[in-house]
Amino acid sequence: MAKAIGVDIGGTGIKAGIVDLEHGTLDSDRIRIPTPKGAKPADVLATVKEVLTTLGVQDSTLPLGVAFPAIVKHGRTLSAANVAKDWIGFEAERFFEDGLGRQITFVNDADAAGVAESRHGAARDARGLTILTTLGTGIGSAFLYDGVLVPNTELGHLDFRGESIEKWAAYSAMERDELDWEEWSARLQDFFSHVEFLFSPDLFVVGGGVSKHPEKFLPLLDLNTPIVAAIHRNSSGIIGAASLAAD
Repeated sequence: MAKAIGVDIGGTGIKAGIVDLEHGTLDSDRIRIPTPKGAKPADVLATVKEVLTTLGVQDSTLPLGVAFPAIVKHGRTLSAANVAKDWIGFEAERFFEDGLGRQITFVNDADAAGVAESRHGAARDARGLTILTTLGTGIGSAFLYDGVLVPNTELGHLDFRGESIEKWAAYSAMERDELDWEEWSARLQDFFSHVEFLFSPDLFVVGGGVSKHPEKFLPLLDLNTPIVAAIHRNSSGIIGAASLAAD
């Protein structure tokens, strides 16, 4: 059975697991350790090492994919919405490879989740444009056209009242502003309606931590595009990173 390791670095947690590549499922427990405060490179690397050690794969030769919440181009991180500003223009892939002592595949976290859902989840065999959004600390996005990834879309940074819309509509905004599901869904309605108008997608897939509770908010959205929860929930980033590492 082909396997690979996936690490998903988020604004609040760093998660990892061993992935069964044939079925696109976790073949181990999912390990999660809180993201270090400030999320500076050295601290994040130390936590990734801790996660891999806890998983028991620190010396493994399995392919390793690392998903990260930033624009990733040629191994460099070009943004830093929910991590330290030190990551902007940073040679992140080389940094992790040097720190871990091995080759990795380094990708945007939402793109990794999109690949997982396209290959093994809610968007499998979907035709046309699928837009996956991850609703968590921020809003990540992935575009897949007939299953092919178009990397580094950043819908969470659409302008809304002079700032990124994720500040107003991410799941973290619901917690911060003490919104109920109906109030938060009204904000999501504005976000998804605007994205729908701009891109005319064929399918929306919603991932991130809140995808564990799709019945709380998806029925409250009024869209012309079908919208479903990610099958792999908050493990999509792990599965997608591992899948891409094995390509």
